[in-house]
Amino acid sequence: MRISAGLYRVVAYVRGAPGTYVWLGMLFVTTVAVHHMSPEFEHEFLRERSTNISGLSQNPLRVLFASAMLIDGGFWLPYVVLYSLFHAPAERWLGTVRWLVVCLAAHILATLISEGAVLLAIWEGRAPFSSVDALDIGVSYALAGVVGILTYRIAMPWRLGYLAVLLAVYGIPLAVSGTFTDFGHFISVLIGLACHPLTRGRGEPWNPKETLRTFRGGVRP
Repeated sequence: MRISAGLYRVVAYVRGAPGTYVWLGMLFVTTVAVHHMSPEFEHEFLRERSTNISGLSQNPLRVLFASAMLIDGGFWLPYVVLYSLFHAPAERWLGTVRWLVVCLAAHILATLISEGAVLLAIWEGRAPFSSVDALDIGVSYALAGVVGILTYRIAMPWRLGYLAVLLAVYGIPLAVSGTFTDFGHFISVLIGLACHPLTRGRGEPWNPKETLRTFRGGVRP
C-alpha cells in the first residue's frame, strides 16, 4: 500500500509539471544520441548547434532551440535531480506558460547578452577571434533563471537567506574566474528575479516554518 501511495505521488508530481518532464525526456534522447556518435561527428554536431557568435549570426532561431535540447557535459541523471528540484516546482507554481516564459527569457536574453560581451571583448582585443566559434550549448541559463524566480516562492525572512545563497553560488564564480559563461549565468539569475510580475496571483509564498510545524504536529511519540 505504501509503495502504491508513493508511486501515485510521483506520478501526480510529474503530471503537475508536464513541460519539465517532456523537456527532460527530450534531453535524454539527445544525450543518448550524442553518446553514440564518433568524436569527430559529435564535435561537428555540437558545433552546428552552438549559440556562439557564428551560430547566432547565421541562424539564431535554430541554434537557440537546438542548444536548449542538449546537455553540456553529457551526463543526464544530474539534470533529473536539478529539474525535479527547480523546474518542476516552478512550473507547478507558475503554470506551464509562465514557467516557459521565464525559461525562454533567461535562455535567449542571457545568451545574447553574454555573446555580445564576447564580441565586445574580441573588438577590444581581450579575447581571441577564435571565440566566435567557441562551443556554447546547454540548458544552464534557463535553469539559472528559474532558480532566480523561485526566490519569490519563499516567504520572508527565509527569502533573504535563499537570495544570499543564490547570489553567492552564481556571483562568486563570476568574481573569481570571470568567464563569459559565469557572466551568462549571473545575468540569467537577474532575469529570473526581473520576472517577478509573473508571480502575481500564484498564491501565498511557501513558509518553511509552517511546513516544519505541520511535520512536527504529525509526528507521534
